[in-house]
Amino acid sequence: MPIRDDVEREARAAGVAATGLGDEAVAAALTEAAAILRARRGEVLVANGADVEAATGRLDEGTLDRLRLDDARLDALERQVLATAVLEPLEREIGSRTPANGLVVSERRIPIGVVGANFEARPNVALDVAGQLLKSLNAAVLRTGAAALRTVTVLVDEVLRPALAGAGLGPEAVGLVRHADREGARVLVSMPALVPLVILRGSGPSTAELVRLAAESDVRTLAHAEGGGVLYVHAAADRDKALALTEASLDRLGVCNRLNLLLVDRSGNVSVTARWR
Repeated sequence: MPIRDDVEREARAAGVAATGLGDEAVAAALTEAAAILRARRGEVLVANGADVEAATGRLDEGTLDRLRLDDARLDALERQVLATAVLEPLEREIGSRTPANGLVVSERRIPIGVVGANFEARPNVALDVAGQLLKSLNAAVLRTGAAALRTVTVLVDEVLRPALAGAGLGPEAVGLVRHADREGARVLVSMPALVPLVILRGSGPSTAELVRLAAESDVRTLAHAEGGGVLYVHAAADRDKALALTEASLDRLGVCNRLNLLLVDRSGNVSVTARWR
């Protein structure tokens, strides 16, 4: 079946499932997803091992590090999903006013419906993005690069969808572009009636191309292509906290929020020696 037909089918099914999303059920689904992730981590690690093996020699070490999952990273991902689950639901009504004519005017936050997300070789993003979109009562259609497709497929089919079904929600609320071809990303940003907003994370040139294609199709984008973190340590900063923040910002090679620039106020008493990995 052509890629466009597949992506459209996933997006339509996600749109139908989105109508049934509710705050309590989504919180229950995310809590269940964390439990399933722990129970099925063996399957996730087997799929990820196959992805890493296939990518070794083709991708640089930083990208391989971004792709690789292990028990510690799955533990962190489980904690993150649980933290999202227990967040308070969004306050839907921002404010209201009553003009002289007596008409009550209110401003409300409403779900978009279906939001796309394109990301490359960082499979934990599948649970990260899907969890946040579900929490805001939006459905998701995910698209990842060829390097992480095995892992992301397991995370969607064996973790997220069973958790949604267990909470009485439509499992199709999280869709997946099941093609390694980059054409899947191009299709995802070209369906304004089905997917009016797409989150784009990836390399600069490829993301810029997708932003352009999306604009031509009247699809809105939230794009992030150039990573890099900056940390400023004030003269009055707590030394231990500054060191902990620096160390935590250097724990991954290929992630977009890795520390690139550290600024230390010379009038303070904090000196930071970081070990680059």
